[in-house]
Amino acid sequence: MTPTGFIQKSLSVSDKSISATLKLLSEDCTIPFISRYRKDATGNLDEVQIEQIAKLNTQFEEIIKRKESILKSIDEQNALTPELKKRIEDSFDLQELEDLYLPFKKKRKTKADAAKEKGLEPLAKIIMSQNSNDLQHLASKYLNDDVASVEDALQGARDIMAEWINENMYVRKNLRRLFQRTALFTSKVVKAKKEEEVAQKYVQYFEWEESLNRIPSHRLLAMLRAEAEGFVKTKIEIDKEEAIDLIEQAVLKSRNECAEHISLAVKDSYKRLLEPAISNETLQEAKEKADEKAISIFSDNLRQLLLAPPLGEKRILAIDPGYRSGCKIVCLDEKGDLLHNETVYPHAPQNETGMAMKKIRSMVNSYKIQAISIGNGTASRETEFFIKKIAFDTPPQVFVVSEAGASVYSASKIAREEFPSYDVTVRGAISIGRRLSDPLAELVKIDAKSIGVGQYQHDVDQTQLKNELDSTVMKCVNSVGINLNTASKPLLSYVSGIGEKMAENIVNYRTENGAFEDRKQLKKVPRLGEKAFQQAAAFVRIANGKNPLDNSAVHPEAYPVVEKMAKDLDLKTIDLIANKEKIALISPEKYVTETIGILGIKDILKELEKPGLDPRKAAKVFEFDPTVKSIKDLRTGMILPGIVNNITAFGCFVDLGIKESGLVHISQLKEGFVSDVNEVVKLHQHVQVKVTEVDEARKRVQLSMIL
Repeated sequence: MTPTGFIQKSLSVSDKSISATLKLLSEDCTIPFISRYRKDATGNLDEVQIEQIAKLNTQFEEIIKRKESILKSIDEQNALTPELKKRIEDSFDLQELEDLYLPFKKKRKTKADAAKEKGLEPLAKIIMSQNSNDLQHLASKYLNDDVASVEDALQGARDIMAEWINENMYVRKNLRRLFQRTALFTSKVVKAKKEEEVAQKYVQYFEWEESLNRIPSHRLLAMLRAEAEGFVKTKIEIDKEEAIDLIEQAVLKSRNECAEHISLAVKDSYKRLLEPAISNETLQEAKEKADEKAISIFSDNLRQLLLAPPLGEKRILAIDPGYRSGCKIVCLDEKGDLLHNETVYPHAPQNETGMAMKKIRSMVNSYKIQAISIGNGTASRETEFFIKKIAFDTPPQVFVVSEAGASVYSASKIAREEFPSYDVTVRGAISIGRRLSDPLAELVKIDAKSIGVGQYQHDVDQTQLKNELDSTVMKCVNSVGINLNTASKPLLSYVSGIGEKMAENIVNYRTENGAFEDRKQLKKVPRLGEKAFQQAAAFVRIANGKNPLDNSAVHPEAYPVVEKMAKDLDLKTIDLIANKEKIALISPEKYVTETIGILGIKDILKELEKPGLDPRKAAKVFEFDPTVKSIKDLRTGMILPGIVNNITAFGCFVDLGIKESGLVHISQLKEGFVSDVNEVVKLHQHVQVKVTEVDEARKRVQLSMIL
């Protein structure tokens, strides 16, 4: 089977599109580049389809590699028959390959090995053939120094048969299906831990039973976490009698004396070998599916967070609120550079409200502040109310922003490199200000797991999670495009074709030589060759550069095409940009080239209409209910404004402006059935919710969007 054939079994994509995509990937083209600038080659595949092709191709390569390893191992044991070789070569199912390899896999000495060493394998073969009746007489022929009795001989034969039954592909395949179809997942409390305070968050799982094939991903991960922390024991169970009947149907062919011993071997094989192995496999499969679901939710939330509306290049006063330690304040210019910092103490115990008001009013005037960004942590609401009491000459817009991950950033190597002379509190306030101006540019500096928009992110496969989140960040960065002259090293590292080392080289070149004047200058950056330039150039922007197209998503390879379009209309290139009237006169077919097809030309015309358009919406001011300052102020039936701050498989959490976020269960998102939370709400969406339950002791708030 070819890679294209393997991929086509899973995707409804033409073999031509798959082959073209694989060729581009083999040439080190990135997914953002292929999806944006090679649409004609791939048949207009999007990023998701290209990513699926890349993953399936990796799977195909892993299967080929595993087959080679298995064939080599069996051949070295002089056990590779032509029939077995063909079966391995024809199989493209990893589980099936492992089943074929199981009898030849090196393992610890088993009961069957010991019995074979005693010369009992011929006896096992005779019994397994099910043609004999006088087994007592037959077994007596195999007595020797190591086999003292007939029963010992028969037991040894049963040990060998149990292993054969375990290695039977048909048995394993059907047993797997039975587990997948009927397995129950149970959870029971560890009595010694039952009364521990931490255990109470898992109280619902102290006695739990549910069909494994129906258990939601978040619940499975929660129970597995409870087990990992030692509070419960979990188990997968199926009907034992049904399993044994299934195995006997596969191996029993007679009702003679042999059948009794084979039946005993079946029971032993199931209890000792098959049940532990298949139940572990089944749980692992369920865990992998739960991981995929959790990672998918995290990835989607991260994408929404990174593409949250930016305020843009404004002068911002940012506040990291606090009580005893005061409110850390920084003033930032349009580029996010630090102009000033200090600490004020408007809240208890100092209560220096008047002095704090005076200082902030002075800073707003002195630094021409256009917006105020307040972190949503401790003392956030009190700080917001305090700010709104100040009589500004020109009142700035006031925003409350999530400070999740700000403390992680402030203590990071990136923050130390950016602000070596300032402590963590100042760096944290800077992050709060910058994430209002441009969430994407600031949040890429923080480990995605610390941003707090996932579920069970520490319980899932960490390699898979990192790969998926890195891919999400790259897609977001390249869908927006970045300013080559202001982008930080972390932001640059996610640009198509760049990477961490190249990003550092770009920043160093910019520091030594000043701002880039055109995209071609990128080629002067050490170690940035033609391939990297091809992949990266169209995703970086240069405002007010030598070439106006450098501030658009038009790829440099298409500049001659655009110049020809302008020339044919008797215009300069700069006069064609954003000139909808003239662009409408262009016939796309006329400008198709060997490298740029009709889809590429149409994309160029769209880009020329609105060059460098940021796909993100503009930031909007939001106000919480001023009467609600803590969970104590909540009452059942209240209708309140809120902001969606996390999305899970079972619902969404809504920030009401208090420490505790409220949960809107999936059943309360809207009237009727909801299969996917993201169909109804998005991260940072402004919503109206009704309070349905307040549990002050457990600090839990239940909400409904069905008003």
